Formats: sequence, structure tokens, C-alpha cells
Amino acid sequence: MLCRSCRRQVPQDALFCGRCGAPQAKGVRAPLDLVIGETRVPLTQSVTLGRADSNDITLADPSVSRTHARVLVSDSDTSIEDAGSSHGTVLDDRLLQGRAQLVEGSVLRLGNTVIRVERHPDAVVAGRTVMLDAVGVSLSSSGAVGDRSPYVSSRPRLVAGCALKQLEEDEGPQRWILRDGSGAHYLRMGDAEAALVRELATDPTLEDLLAASEEEIGADGPARVARLLADLGEHGLLEGTAVDDDPFGPEPGFLERLFTPKEWAFSNPDRVFQAAYRFGGWLLFTAPGLALVTIVSAGGLIAFLRLFLTRHGTPFVVADHLGWGAIAFLGGRLAVVSVHEVGHGLTVASFGRRVRKAGVKVLLIFPFAFVDTSDAWFEPRRRRIAVSAAGPVTDLVMAGGAALIATAVAGTWSDIAFQVALGAYLGALFNLNPLLDRDGYHILVDLLRQPGLRARSRRRLQLRLAGRPVPDDLPSQVGWYAVAALGWLLGCACFAILMSTRYYHVLVELTGRRGIVWGMFGIFYLLLFLPIVLSVGRPLLMRRSR
Repeated sequence: MLCRSCRRQVPQDALFCGRCGAPQAKGVRAPLDLVIGETRVPLTQSVTLGRADSNDITLADPSVSRTHARVLVSDSDTSIEDAGSSHGTVLDDRLLQGRAQLVEGSVLRLGNTVIRVERHPDAVVAGRTVMLDAVGVSLSSSGAVGDRSPYVSSRPRLVAGCALKQLEEDEGPQRWILRDGSGAHYLRMGDAEAALVRELATDPTLEDLLAASEEEIGADGPARVARLLADLGEHGLLEGTAVDDDPFGPEPGFLERLFTPKEWAFSNPDRVFQAAYRFGGWLLFTAPGLALVTIVSAGGLIAFLRLFLTRHGTPFVVADHLGWGAIAFLGGRLAVVSVHEVGHGLTVASFGRRVRKAGVKVLLIFPFAFVDTSDAWFEPRRRRIAVSAAGPVTDLVMAGGAALIATAVAGTWSDIAFQVALGAYLGALFNLNPLLDRDGYHILVDLLRQPGLRARSRRRLQLRLAGRPVPDDLPSQVGWYAVAALGWLLGCACFAILMSTRYYHVLVELTGRRGIVWGMFGIFYLLLFLPIVLSVGRPLLMRRSR
């Protein structure tokens, strides 16, 4: 369902839009916000506040009780009541007795935490479980780190503006996400690590942190602290640890520099995506828009299969010229990739999230667009799946539209449209491949609730093939992913081989030499099967050497 005001997506039973605060029913006023420091939490639903992670709003303040207060939201008013806290809840300098109504301008005090109540403005993103900086503790204080390992500091500190988000229970054991203030760095973790992160917000010494970990976790606490601090440092979430500038690391070699993409980012891309969404992009997320997307995708696929089976159109060939066909194919791929990223960005905007980074990358001589959708990691699982699926869906729509054009016209324009459709379908297969770190993999991870699935399954498969023992944290269902991913890659390779053989005679007629065609096919087949050979061959060689 889209908001009546800003056209962002909201739940069916929502009273307010979490993005613009507009009421979703008659007689309901715009919601109030709880403002804590620089953080705003729109009161679009009833919430609890306290120090425990089970609350909707978690406050990293030791003077706050585990469950301190409750804010009750209805379609008529917003009120607050104390939840049996140790020191009580103060509303406008008076100790709260029973339940009291919240109005714009009210001031709450929970322990040492001061909370202002303001009317919800436009362009505020709703959060669910966010850890706020503890009162009197500056997380931006610089801590000296004398070694590249982040956990050797005597007083490790989080970078400024870190927020900790608790996802829904069905997200699995790693249902906490820590994000820095810029939104550039994220880390997903479990309950124990989240408790240690909250301890870090109190500015402890390393000794205090280790003691707290032993009390919270047990004998395994210090080891968990070491792993957590290492992960935080590697993801740029600790003061003094920059992930992009490592003065201790080796100089990159020629091949590493060659295969490292060159990146040019646009300034303030979120403004462009938000404007594109407001001025028509939201129509794609309505029922008629989604129906049109489905019709074009399905109808175009049928048209492309008809063209393929009747051999109407040849890959990389336009007007009987192989060179023009290659140019049309590459140009079509560039256009499809750009629209693919626009699909991701518009979907992020539809959920009221920001596109923090977008631009162009060049790998070797090939340019391609990119859009950073990491802000959607704070959304529920089904919304993250929608953001990931937006790219492949865009590929299918572009391919379907090009295939319908190729069917409707004739001559050179039909050949060009066929190349665009072919490139878009190959892009959809590539992006849906769960073996690669692309959209299909992220969709599958969220469906299975298995973070780090690719690395864990690959490790299990390699251990099994190498004849080594498999640890308990790599169950059999994780291993099946690696087998399925290899099967997917094998199926894509067979499909590509089938397409190449169907056009063998056409390519021979164009080049005039069978050897050239078979040489091209040989290189193509080698590249298709190389990932499979490397994934299976290496551990088997290790097993044989043992």
C-alpha cells in the first residue's frame, strides 16, 4: 500500500506513514516524534523504552531501567506510562503517576536521558530498534590505536553516530545490524555481540569490556570480544581503523590495480532518486504499474523464445555484420545495467530510505553504473528481498520490451532490439546466479535466513571434498547451497552452449572459417566451466596430495 501523501510504501494496517508522517485514516493527526540527541523516532506505533534489547527503543544509559516506560499510540492520542522503573519517569519536570498524554513540546527524562516530543516533520525515516549514544559519553572521542589490529587499544571506541538495529525474530540468530553515522559501513551480528556493542557505548576500558563479557557470556567472553573488535575494525566501525587506507598493507601490484574498478560517484544522488520517485516513479509500485511490469515481462519472454526457436535474429549480428552486432550488444548491456541500478534506487526510495552513493565504475575499459542500497539493510526481510529483486525484475522488463519490439519491427531495428533483449536476459541470469555475490544471492540469504551463506557453504563443500572434518557450525543444509549453486552454474553453461550451437552455421557463413568459430567457442566454453573446475578441482587435489 502506498502512502496517500508521499507515495512511499506503508503496511496495510499502519495509522501513519513512517516516511512523511501523514495519517493513513480519516481523523488521525500526524504522529509525534521522540527526539533523543540528533536521533528522531516517529511514533507510528506503540513502543517500549529501556536498556534491554527487547525494547523497541534501546537506550545505552546505565541509569535507565531494563524496561523503563511505554508509549501508547492510538488513532485518537499518544500517551506514556511508567513500566515500573527504578527511578521513575519524569514528564515536564513532574514525576509521572499513571498514564499521561504526550503533546508537542513535552520533555521526558528517563534516568539521565532527556527526550523531547516534537511533531513529525517530512523526510524522516522510521526506525524500530535503534541504540542511541549514552548520555555524557562522546562516541566521537579519538582513541589511539598503535597497531593495525583494532582490539589492542586500551580503550576501544565506536565511531561517531553508530546505531544498532534489531530485526524481527524470524531473521535468525544474527538479527542485529550496526551502522555508522554516514551509513557507509554495516556489520551484522548476534545477541551476544550486540550486548558487547552496547557495553562499548559506555566508553569502557579493554579490561572492563573483558570483565563484562565474562559476566554476560561466560568463559568464551574474551575470545568473543577479540573477534568482535576485529570485525568492527575491519568494517571501519572503530575509531582509528580506516578500512580504505591501510598504511601497513602491501602496495597493490599491477594486476590488482588493473582489475580494481575506478569509481566516480555523483554528488547527492539521493536527491535525484527522491525526485524521480515523486515525479512518476511511484506509479510503478501501484497495482496497475505492477500489472504492466508482469505483462511486459511475460509477453516479452514468450516473444523472445519464439524468435530464438525460429532463429529470427543472430547473437552479436546486426544487418549481417558481426562488428555492428557486438556494438549493439555492448551498448544495450550498458543501458540495461544503468536501468537495473535505477530500479534498485527507486525501490529504496519507495520504502523511504536513502540512496547514499551512486555513480559510474570502469573495470578495464568497460563502464557500468552502481547504486548503493545498503540503507535498506535496516528494513524488514521482505523489504530487503524486494530491493534485491528490483534489479533482476528491471532486467526482465527491459528484455521483454526489447523482444516485443524485435517482433513488431523488421530489418536492422529488429536485429538491434534482439541484441538488447539477449543482453538483458543474460544479465538477469547473471544477477540471479546465487553462486555470485549478486541480487540472487542476497534474495536467497534473506529467504533462508542464513547470513554469510556463500562463504560458509563453500567452506563446507571444500572440507568434504578434501576429506577433512566439518565443524558443527556448518550444518548439512548449508552444504546443499554450494551443490545447488554449482548446479545453477552448470545449467547456465549448458544453456549458453545450446545457444552457441544453434547459431554455429550462421557464424561460419559470416566468418568463412570453421576454425575461428570453434576457437571462439572453445574460449567461451573454458570461461563458462572454469569456476566449476576451480571450486571442485582444488579440494580434490588437496585430498589426493594428503
